[in-house]
Amino acid sequence: AGLTSSAVEMGAKGNLGVELDLDKVPCREEGMTAYEMMLSESQERMLLVAKPGCEARVIEICTKWELDAAIIGQVTDTGRWVVRATPGYDPLGGAAAGVARSPVVVCDLPVDFLTDAAPKYDRPQRDDAALPARRAFDPRTLPAPSSWSELFLAMAGSPNLGSRAWVWRQYDQIVRGGTEVRAGSDAAVVRVPCDKDDQRYEKLLAFSSDCNGRLCELDPFQGAAMAVAEACRNVVCSGAEPIGLTDCLNFGNPERPEIMRQFALAIDGMAAACRALSVPVVSGNVSLYNETDGRAILPTPTVAVVGLVADAGDVLRASFPAAGLSVLLLGDPRGGPLGGSEYVARHTGEVKGPSPAIDLDREVRLQGLCLALARSRPRLLQSAHDISDGGLAIALGECCAAADDPAAMVGARVRLPEGPSDEAREELAEALFGEAPSRIVVSVRPEDAPEVARRAREAGVPCTELGTTGGDRLTLAAAGGALTIDVELGALRDARDRCLEPIVGS
Repeated sequence: AGLTSSAVEMGAKGNLGVELDLDKVPCREEGMTAYEMMLSESQERMLLVAKPGCEARVIEICTKWELDAAIIGQVTDTGRWVVRATPGYDPLGGAAAGVARSPVVVCDLPVDFLTDAAPKYDRPQRDDAALPARRAFDPRTLPAPSSWSELFLAMAGSPNLGSRAWVWRQYDQIVRGGTEVRAGSDAAVVRVPCDKDDQRYEKLLAFSSDCNGRLCELDPFQGAAMAVAEACRNVVCSGAEPIGLTDCLNFGNPERPEIMRQFALAIDGMAAACRALSVPVVSGNVSLYNETDGRAILPTPTVAVVGLVADAGDVLRASFPAAGLSVLLLGDPRGGPLGGSEYVARHTGEVKGPSPAIDLDREVRLQGLCLALARSRPRLLQSAHDISDGGLAIALGECCAAADDPAAMVGARVRLPEGPSDEAREELAEALFGEAPSRIVVSVRPEDAPEVARRAREAGVPCTELGTTGGDRLTLAAAGGALTIDVELGALRDARDRCLEPIVGS
């Protein structure tokens, strides 16, 4: 709701009032009415409250960054939201448009009328009657592939799991040379120049955005909690501490009780995860009624997290940086149930099966351990990458083949954690492609592996040695020793890079 939302929310947070002069608001269109100006949702705008006497400095900084800026109002102690505008006055033309400036009050309301005292919806809610049958599907009934290697390559090259480079290469990824870690790793890391007491310095911020709509479809509470945890985990894997979250809640028609139930449970799940991880929600928006022919989109409470890097030496990337490193798995070695996974969706074309759940206490311990290891001196971690969509196998493939430079790709020889035998096809699928949360693949120097394992024990986090890095292939063996997946890194990278071709062309 544009200026309306931002102004009244800021006033309400301080238990104060706000007065706005719309004649001074920068506009892109001619002849806008006060109503249109207050509700316009034009992007790339921010409402600031400056300390008295600092207005010129704020405008000077905005001018430096080639941004329009204008003083459009003031904070008051009245507790009211007052908007003034000159009828027929055009900010683009001013008096030259033939109208003398003479503002009148066009709105005068108590601030809390639009915030805490605003009407609240209590729409009917109902569980989806079809969910129990979909959750009851047993993924272990799916037929075994003729080749696990071919299935792995096909999944790595699917639109949901492959590289998003076609998208992010459309934009400048190194704005003003400030990008430390580019898109394609768990989180992007950006250097932000700062001034304090006439001293120049830099902050390093990490950014990640995530959500798995399939898991939210099967269990909105758990799926939304996992979205928050995964975005925070991505930031932690980059060496940063999560400090804030924004969201974009995308759902179908909330007038349908089943959709309203999804919406309510997803918000509860996000809240539970944010409380557990001590990450505040600082902003967000909602997009509802996303349906075509009465069919809703998957519930998609997307979250974006920003993290702060304490020291430049803490920054980690997802890719294996060198040969001869030990590959460790932090977290439960089991892949968990396959419900809602890309593996099931690929085989059935549907979202079904028992989905994994998140233990938030376990997630807190894992993220705390990973961040402590990233900040340790001497540095113990060489890389870190969370396990999410596609499970352990896809995560390892990304560690090997997702480096910025193809020449920097490093293979790995890995044995799956104890559990699935060579013949237990059902367990093997879960170990390879199960999408259980709270797991991170790290690489360390062999001499540092015992110390990492010791710290993991102290933190109450399982630590499993998987194998070593090196070579130009990724090989995964079952616990019994039989080779399960064996792919050449060039073929793996090619499959990942071409994943969007069926949608956008070559």
